[in-house]
Amino acid sequence: MSKIITAQGQGPLNSIDDWEDDLLVRYPDAEAIATGRDTEAYRNYEATLKDTVREFYRLQHINQTYDFVLEKKADYLKFDKKEMTVWEAFDFLNQLIDDSDPDTDLDQLQHLLQTSEAIRADGRPDWMVLTGLFHDLGKVLCLFGEPQWAVVGDSYPVGCAFSDKIVFSEYFEGNKDHHDPRFNTKYGVYEPNCGLDNVHMTWGHDEYIYHIMKPYLPEPALYMLRYHSFYPQHRENAYSHLMTSHDHQLFKAVAQFNPYDLYSKSPLTPNWKELRPYYEDLVAKYLPSTLKF
Repeated sequence: MSKIITAQGQGPLNSIDDWEDDLLVRYPDAEAIATGRDTEAYRNYEATLKDTVREFYRLQHINQTYDFVLEKKADYLKFDKKEMTVWEAFDFLNQLIDDSDPDTDLDQLQHLLQTSEAIRADGRPDWMVLTGLFHDLGKVLCLFGEPQWAVVGDSYPVGCAFSDKIVFSEYFEGNKDHHDPRFNTKYGVYEPNCGLDNVHMTWGHDEYIYHIMKPYLPEPALYMLRYHSFYPQHRENAYSHLMTSHDHQLFKAVAQFNPYDLYSKSPLTPNWKELRPYYEDLVAKYLPSTLKF
């Protein structure tokens, strides 16, 4: 597969996975999935990457507004961009092979397989295995022409005050919502403890794949998909005032999922030929023959 998406010309990050590299700098704690692994070696890259990540967040924080998110939802949640089988979708995603990830030069499917296989090895439910396989599939947004700041990055609510717990929060000064009295209070357009289902999150790959999978997967899986990038909450507790007790209960599933995503990358390539029959049966159990993107 040719590397169609390369390090050049893709905005402030050298690749769409540089954000994931930065996560292990900010959140290096080794949880259960990392037991016995040298997690500090997982993200060994030059310090200059921090400047690209900083510039990425400057663009994200300026441009991810309430109106922007509503516009993207109105556009993409029509699901009229492309219809594919799951396997065609992975072939499409593999055009995003990462040229600069310091941990692995595997294509996107291989990373997703490593995540799902780590989940399966721990005896988790099969729907969680499938969630591991699909959690980054929303990155196909890059192939629809979206800039990286509208695909990856830590996610957070729009329509209310931006928390100072969000990384590089100083850049929100350039976001028009930061100066709009409709949006810059603690609750903004929301009510106290209104529930995250009623909250608009920043637009990106996790929000997109959540909506695609919403008809098919159980609620804990949907929380894993939608909130695996919501670090301002599941690491900083910055938005509990918008959450219900049900949200807090389901965030236990998010906490269970995230270490598999962060710490499952390895230079060892999963044997897709051997694994494919299992995953074909698993996909057929939960999903229709084609998905609309």
